[in-house]
Amino acid sequence: MSTLLKNSGPGADPDPAEPVLVRRPGPEELHPVRTHRRRRALELSLAVAVPLLLVLLWQLAAVRGWIDDRVYPAPSTILADGWDRAAAGELWPDVWATLKRVLGGYALGTATGYALGLLMGSLTLVRAALEPLLDALYVVPKLALLPVFLNMFGLGEGPQVALVATTVFFFVWISTMSAVLAIPAGHRDAGRVFGASPWQMFRHVLLPASLPAVLVGARIAAGVAVLVIVASEQIAAADGLGHLIFDSRALFENDVMFVGIVCVAALGVVFSELVRIVGRLLTPWAPRDRGRGQT
Repeated sequence: MSTLLKNSGPGADPDPAEPVLVRRPGPEELHPVRTHRRRRALELSLAVAVPLLLVLLWQLAAVRGWIDDRVYPAPSTILADGWDRAAAGELWPDVWATLKRVLGGYALGTATGYALGLLMGSLTLVRAALEPLLDALYVVPKLALLPVFLNMFGLGEGPQVALVATTVFFFVWISTMSAVLAIPAGHRDAGRVFGASPWQMFRHVLLPASLPAVLVGARIAAGVAVLVIVASEQIAAADGLGHLIFDSRALFENDVMFVGIVCVAALGVVFSELVRIVGRLLTPWAPRDRGRGQT
């Protein structure tokens, strides 16, 4: 809060044409903890209220006949069908099939992307040799590589895991290489002055400075991995949530189709949040995301 006052200090001639800007502390400065809690409560309320309002509107539209409930089943119908399928054990095999493909491909893609990104960010010659090739491969739609992986690994889990790993690899590689290149030269020079070995340089300089940006890329890759595996399962899989969605649509079982969509959304949110939580534990020094203030 600020107020304009006349210049009326000791020894000063009052002059209305020369106001003085006086700043008064606002609520965030006077009561930072209380203000932060109120803001978080408001953010949480909005995060819950907006989806809930949309679901209620969808339910009302289906009940009142504003939309065709054969094409767009009411949320209550979707929930009941999902509960029945879960209780009967029909849903979990598809959830587990998708989950294990995502986890396997994500682990492989993250490890290779981080290792190569660190290497290319540290060594100029390696970056000059590989970056043009990887840039060209990056722009290729990853689903276009599915036939290649089918020829390489045949039918089964191999093509699905390879497709997820390839997708995740590029996100992690780009974020890692960019993070390493963004490390100030003074950090490296300080390590050399103190006689740091290559492992000490990595442990105490490269890793802490680059890890926050790397984890941002890993979190984005977590959501994209779920998208890719669902699309892949619709094309070349006999199980999984993607297959469930596509097969249910072909049989005009739209309630089952929406159950699969809801499961995919929940899986993506949970997976992305887990990566974010792990990132917060690994990098307590990094600024908080989502606009969360520090108190």
